[in-house]
Amino acid sequence: MKPFVFVALFVAVAFAAPQGTPEPIPILRQDSQINGDGSYQYSFETGNGISADQKGDLKKVGDVDAIAVQGQFQYPSEDGQNIQLSYVADENGYQPQGAHLPTAPPVPEDIQRALDFLATASPQPEQ
Repeated sequence: MKPFVFVALFVAVAFAAPQGTPEPIPILRQDSQINGDGSYQYSFETGNGISADQKGDLKKVGDVDAIAVQGQFQYPSEDGQNIQLSYVADENGYQPQGAHLPTAPPVPEDIQRALDFLATASPQPEQ
């Protein structure tokens, strides 16, 4: 029984091993710079359509030093479309923008009128 288990295990490992070597993806362009003041930038582009760039600057937020970042990346999707995303990350949080991102439905007109009324109405005394 042991030789059978050993042979079965060997066959399973052989079939699970990667078949062939994947083609390496060339890096067409790559650039990066780190500055002494804490700012930086980088960008790259690969042979399969992926590209990105980002820059960050040191910024004073209240009493704290923080890095404000802005950048973008793009890549081809499985269905052949080009996915692009740009973003800012700063004291207001991460703010992505892209045509592929879901958006909230519009606020119904009646609800918007009620919200506008409540925003301008004077406070009611508590009873």
